[in-house]
Amino acid sequence: MSAANEAFEHLMRLAGRPVPDFVRIQDEPSAMPTRFHAEAGAAAALAAVGTLAADLWTLRSGQTQQVTVSPREAGAALISFALQVFEDPSRAPPQRPDDAGGGGRGTPAMGFFPTKDDRHVFLHPSFPESAAKLHRLMGSPADTVAVAAEAMKWNALDLENAIVDAAVCGAMVRTAEEWDASEQGRILAARPIVEIVKIADGPPMPLPDRGEAPLSGVRVLDLTRVLAGPTCGKTLAQHGADVLYVASPNLPATEFFISDVGHGKLSAWLDLKDPAQLARLKALIAQADVFSQGYRLGALERLGLGPLDLAQLRPGIVYTSINAYGQEGPWANRPGWEQLAQTVTGMADIHGGTAGPKLQPGAVADYTTGFLAAFGTLVALHRRARYGGSYLVRVSLVQTATWLRGLGLKSDDDLAQVQPANPTEIDGWRIDSPSGFGPVRHLRPPVQMSATPPRWARPTTPLGAAAAEWP
Repeated sequence: MSAANEAFEHLMRLAGRPVPDFVRIQDEPSAMPTRFHAEAGAAAALAAVGTLAADLWTLRSGQTQQVTVSPREAGAALISFALQVFEDPSRAPPQRPDDAGGGGRGTPAMGFFPTKDDRHVFLHPSFPESAAKLHRLMGSPADTVAVAAEAMKWNALDLENAIVDAAVCGAMVRTAEEWDASEQGRILAARPIVEIVKIADGPPMPLPDRGEAPLSGVRVLDLTRVLAGPTCGKTLAQHGADVLYVASPNLPATEFFISDVGHGKLSAWLDLKDPAQLARLKALIAQADVFSQGYRLGALERLGLGPLDLAQLRPGIVYTSINAYGQEGPWANRPGWEQLAQTVTGMADIHGGTAGPKLQPGAVADYTTGFLAAFGTLVALHRRARYGGSYLVRVSLVQTATWLRGLGLKSDDDLAQVQPANPTEIDGWRIDSPSGFGPVRHLRPPVQMSATPPRWARPTTPLGAAAAEWP
């Protein structure tokens, strides 16, 4: 059995349904030069999303359909932010940051750095405030050469602990065996990759009987940032959901990520530190079906926005929670990103081999986690429609990375047969759209459905372009 089909069967078991006969994951050469079956995992997650979208459509209409996913196209979706083509060339997204730590003075101190005990750490300056804290910790300006010299004064684990104490982003490179044996790794290994938990009882809530898509009339509040969380909302939007992206005016953002994950959404500002605006959010929640969030553990609970709070405020809510290091264990409150998930779970160690740690050629944990979060949300909506109740859905970047690692490694023969996607092939996966950033050519939804073709009904826009209200 192929890695994609094996992963898909695993997800169907989590959904509690048989493997459907209407889904096909195409058998085609890999396009990504990596030992991991990253494309296969993404394709399986997208096929699972398509399966549940088709199931919901059958509940609404009685109609069945065919679902098809290309692993090569799924692989392109793992770097979709870099495949945007804007009419305005000044908006072109930059290339991926140098995963070896940069090359000279004056460059940002981001990437892998050797330490005095012959190990490595990955430093992630992230946004300006976090970057300033990290560079203060390192006793250096934002300068790769100076920070590299400072890192060589530390043992890797001591530096990681200092990073944790400073509440900034970075981690020691671990082997797969070290992660699996760690307390955090063992705690998360006992949890499913996508947790779907009923947290309150309630009557069945059938989907609205209007619309031409599986999620027509379903309202989603998206309070996430950067890639994994917003990809969940973008994926739900492609199946017809009304997604309202709520951003804080107090937090920085990156435009080429916003344009990539904003397709299909309305975007509004709300400052949750302002009681009136917090009250406005709660009024929106009272009319929502899904609440998707990526805040640090405990942050929303302090505002009365935890899962049980929302199950009381809006019975039947699906509360989807996305973070870096898992929702339980001593690492649950640590801030983290894609690169750090690869760093701690052994992926960077395996991918780099004897040359030293190296990141995958794609945001394999971020985007796949977003697809998995959307899958879990759809499972919860399906259960709510049939059986009632409120649900909590939980995913994390490190669980996704460990799951992808568990699909096995490509052999040397497999790597020799990799056929990278060429520009013509990639362009065949693109569509043209208007946007709040000007005309853009970007990747289409990476799953094909015969009766309800996924599409984004709304163009991507800058943050805060809409009012904080449901359409």
